[in-house]
Amino acid sequence: QVQLVESGGGLVQSGRSLLLTCTASGFALDYWAVGWFRQVPGKEREGRACISSAAGSTIYADSVKGRFTISREVGKNTVTLQMNSLKPADTAVYYCATTLSPPPLAGWGTSAPNRAFGLWGQGTQVTVSS
Repeated sequence: QVQLVESGGGLVQSGRSLLLTCTASGFALDYWAVGWFRQVPGKEREGRACISSAAGSTIYADSVKGRFTISREVGKNTVTLQMNSLKPADTAVYYCATTLSPPPLAGWGTSAPNRAFGLWGQGTQVTVSS
């Protein structure tokens, strides 16, 4: 079965860290670009970070640059999102998604990149308390 599963969400205090993991099954994730997105109630899903398939180049929303790091775990068929210096504003459900196309270079931090991604996970809740 082809699917993505996110894990690692939880409740943390402001300033702490979380590591989210996106695990693929049924296909080789290395050949796909992977994005991390977030969604809060009543708002569109917004792109936060992306890693390309080949060179592993990364793109970040301005709001997470210097705090979040997206990377691939070689041999594990996973992509992680290391989230440091978390803020209450980071509270959301976080989703990973994949695309075979080159990922959008612009619009991260908005909902614009969403349409480029076709396979989505079910999401994991991240709650940051003040």
